[in-house]
Amino acid sequence: MADERDRLRRQLGLAPLPTKSAAPVVDERTQARAKTFTADQLEARQAQAQAAEALDAARKANIDLAKQLGTKVDPNTGKVIPKRPTGPTGLGPTGPGATGPGATGPTGPTGTPVVPAGTDPALLALLQQLQQQNLQAQLAAQAEADRRAAAAQAERQSAYDLLYQQFNQYGLGALVEPLKGYITSGINPSEFTIRLRETDAYKKRFAANQARINKGLRALSEAEYIGLEDQYQDVMRRYGLPQEYYARGDMGRQEGFEKFIGGDVSPVELEDRVQTAQRRVINAAPQVKAALTQFYGAEIGNGDILAYVLDPAKAIENIKRKVTAAEIGGGAMRAGLGVARARAEELGQYGVTGEQAVTGFGTIASGLERGRQLSQIYKQPDYTQAVAEAEVFALPDAEKARRQRRKLGQLETAEFGGTSGITGGALDRERAGQY
Repeated sequence: MADERDRLRRQLGLAPLPTKSAAPVVDERTQARAKTFTADQLEARQAQAQAAEALDAARKANIDLAKQLGTKVDPNTGKVIPKRPTGPTGLGPTGPGATGPGATGPTGPTGTPVVPAGTDPALLALLQQLQQQNLQAQLAAQAEADRRAAAAQAERQSAYDLLYQQFNQYGLGALVEPLKGYITSGINPSEFTIRLRETDAYKKRFAANQARINKGLRALSEAEYIGLEDQYQDVMRRYGLPQEYYARGDMGRQEGFEKFIGGDVSPVELEDRVQTAQRRVINAAPQVKAALTQFYGAEIGNGDILAYVLDPAKAIENIKRKVTAAEIGGGAMRAGLGVARARAEELGQYGVTGEQAVTGFGTIASGLERGRQLSQIYKQPDYTQAVAEAEVFALPDAEKARRQRRKLGQLETAEFGGTSGITGGALDRERAGQY
C-alpha cells in the first residue's frame, strides 16, 4: 500500500511522505531532562514524540492532497473543508447535512468531510486512508501515554510506600504522610526524600543536623541520628540518671540529646562524662564538692553539677582537669589544710590524683607545724606547706625540700637528743611521693 501511495503522489508531482524513523524522536528539552525521568517516563515521552511526528506528517499530506483537489484545508488539523455549493440565490441547500446560508455540504458516517463529486477515486481513497491513519495514530499515542502514566503512578506509589515503611518503624510515619500529594503530581520518586527533608516537621525532628552543618560537620542520616539517640538513652539509663534527661516529646524528639548530636559527642564520650560526674563529683566526699564550688563557683555555681558535666560546650578534658583540682583541694581540706585553685591545678598537671592528695596532705599535716617551729628556732629558711608538697608529691624541687626537712631534724636531734618530730614517721622515708 505504501508503494501505491508513493506512486500516486509522484503522479501529482508531490514529494514522497517522510518514512517513519526507527529511532524515537526526542526533542532537546526532553533530552535535557532525561536524567530526571525514570525509564518508563522517558519511554512514554519518546512514544508521544514519535506519535506527534506521525500526526504532523499526516497533516502535511492532507494539506498537499487538498491543494491538488482545489479544496480548502484547516492548517491546524490538515482536514479538508469542502466547497459550499450555492443555489441560484447564493444560498446553500436546505436538505440533510445543510444548515442554512453558506453551510457546509454533507458529511460521511464518521464525520469526515465529503469531497466534491468527480474527485479521482484513487486520490479520494488515499485521502481517506491518511485521515484514518491520523486518527489511529492519535488513539495509539493516547493509549501509550495512558499506560506509561499508569506505570509511573504505580512507581511513585511504590516509592512512597517504601519511604513510609522506613520511617514508620521509628514511629515517624506522620512525617511522610504529607508527601501523598506528590504521588499524583508527577514528581520523580527520587525527589520524595528531598521534599521530605524540606518540611518544617522534618527539620524540627532532626534539628541537630542543622547545628552540625553550621559547624562544618556532615548531616546524619535518619537511621544514624535515631541510633545515636538510642545509645545516649542506654547510657543514661544504665547510670540511673533521671528520666527528664532523656524524655521524649512530639515525634519521639529528645531535645536533651540535640546538643550532644550537634556537638558530635560520641556515646563513649557521654559515658565518660557521666562517670566523671557521678563517681568523682556527685558520689565524692563533701570536701570535693566544696572545693569544686570554691574553685569554680562562677562557672559551675551551686546548681546542677551533672548538667555542667553533660554540657558538650565544655570539653571533657577541661572538665576532668577541674574535677581533679577539686579532688586535690578536697584532700587538703580533709587534712585540715588549704590549697589555692592555681596550686591545685598545678599539682594536677604534675600527675597528682585525688587519692594521692588525701594520703599526701595527711602526711604533710603531721609534720608541717613542727617544721615551721624548727625553722624559726634555728633561723633556717621557712619550712612551708609548698616545701612539704614538693617532697611529698615528688615535684621538681623534691630533693631540695627533703634536705631542708632533714637538716631541721638533725638540728633538733643534736640539741635535744632522741628522735626529731619532723624526721620521724612517714616524712623520713627515702622516696618522695610514696606517702
